[in-house]
Amino acid sequence: MERRRIALLFTAAAVALAAAIVGIVGASVSNNNSTDRPASDPIVSGPQSPFEGAELPDGVRAPDFSLRDENGRRVRMREYRGEPVIVTFLYSHCKTECPVQAQQIKGALDRLRHDLPALAVSVDPPGDTPKSIKSFNRKMGVTGRIRWIRGTEKQLRRLWKGFAIVPQTPTQEHLARIVLIDAKGVQRVGFPASQTTPEALSHDLALLERES
Repeated sequence: MERRRIALLFTAAAVALAAAIVGIVGASVSNNNSTDRPASDPIVSGPQSPFEGAELPDGVRAPDFSLRDENGRRVRMREYRGEPVIVTFLYSHCKTECPVQAQQIKGALDRLRHDLPALAVSVDPPGDTPKSIKSFNRKMGVTGRIRWIRGTEKQLRRLWKGFAIVPQTPTQEHLARIVLIDAKGVQRVGFPASQTTPEALSHDLALLERES
């Protein structure tokens, strides 16, 4: 009987000690999570971006080029200085992301109520023929609004690298994104295809226009 009484006393003491430890730890966690931080531990936050898309690193210029569009006309990046430019990366036989991107750009320009230059860099040089490109633009309703940049794989590789793009291959889908170039030819804002909306695009284009 005496042994049983002693065992019960030890059990009660252990429970009381455990409760005390839990209380101490809980108080410590509560203090650590408190918004009343000491002056020596300030909360640091950077300035909020005015853009809906992701701001790109400062000073990265869009790669210059002199290539041909779907109509065989010479096109150069530097000819668009003085106004924002939309750059996207498409292939004309695409059935998934590319049509969506084309419609996002079309919707953004419609919201602006005026056109801005929109360039589509081919990511499938052999497949993007003038005929297939014109067919794609016609189906998307962007004829005269999206101008394609065509060339050989060697010619286009420098553009893909300059915009950090992975091209289309038989085993890999290309990187789908839209880049906004400012009036000085600098890459300013990037939109992954999955996060692009006409509203966000038109908002950021309007901001870049006001800077021009």
